[in-house]
Amino acid sequence: MAMNFGIAYNTGFYGSDPDNLIAVARHAEECGFESFYVSEHIVLYPGARQGRFEFPPGLAVADPLECLSFVAAATERIVLGTGVLLLPYHHPVVLAKRLATIDVLSKGRMRLLTIGLGVLPGEAQAIGVDFAARGRVADEAIDVLRLLWAGDETGVSFAGEFFSFTDICSFPKPHQIRTLPVHVGGSSRAAARRAGLRGDGYFPGGALTVQQRTEQLELMRSAARAAGRDADALEYTRWGSIDMSVADVAEHAAQGVTRLVVGFGAVGVAEQLEALSDFAARHGLAR
Repeated sequence: MAMNFGIAYNTGFYGSDPDNLIAVARHAEECGFESFYVSEHIVLYPGARQGRFEFPPGLAVADPLECLSFVAAATERIVLGTGVLLLPYHHPVVLAKRLATIDVLSKGRMRLLTIGLGVLPGEAQAIGVDFAARGRVADEAIDVLRLLWAGDETGVSFAGEFFSFTDICSFPKPHQIRTLPVHVGGSSRAAARRAGLRGDGYFPGGALTVQQRTEQLELMRSAARAAGRDADALEYTRWGSIDMSVADVAEHAAQGVTRLVVGFGAVGVAEQLEALSDFAARHGLAR
């Protein structure tokens, strides 16, 4: 597979100014970037921590799907992605309609949905989700999403541990495909296994050793093969940086990476646009 490049726009760090958001998305599209990703936190609280990083409780992380809908209306080609959407904290019946609607309105660009479980117990508690059960919730939600997208006018039914319904119809459908791709994010072996069993790709986190990445990639592939799925068809996305060299990208490609999603440390929009142009020129992205 050829290498694709995406941009990560963190509204918590870069802000939610609509002019800046659109300027970056449009320039990324003009420079030849494939995709535009936004992240999610539904709520934060004092002391919320991921590893050594403590989230400022006032960090204004905007809703990712609202942002992507806004970006879709101002662009023409760039593919829309989440990195990540906290799936256990969304009811899949509602989410299926929201995602399909964005895909229809963007003419088929809501194609890089990446889901995660969330790492903040207080966030799960605020939503009313059992933090310890969120993996099982996510597995079931993926199945529900695909069932609803693929269903027709006769309706579909589901009876699970967390979700159940009988003979329901969910429209609109995704644009010109049966179901939307679902990529799995996360740095655990469970995430790698989930990607192999249920995902269309794997997007691991950044805090992994080379050996751990190799082991998890093989775990994804072996889980897919054991389930009778085509392991070679699964995409492998990784985080990158805006200053990556050609050699850096080649090294990732040799490891089987099919997409690099890069972010930038520069906060100002002018610096962000310049960084995008420099990256595109350095790596020969087509305009």
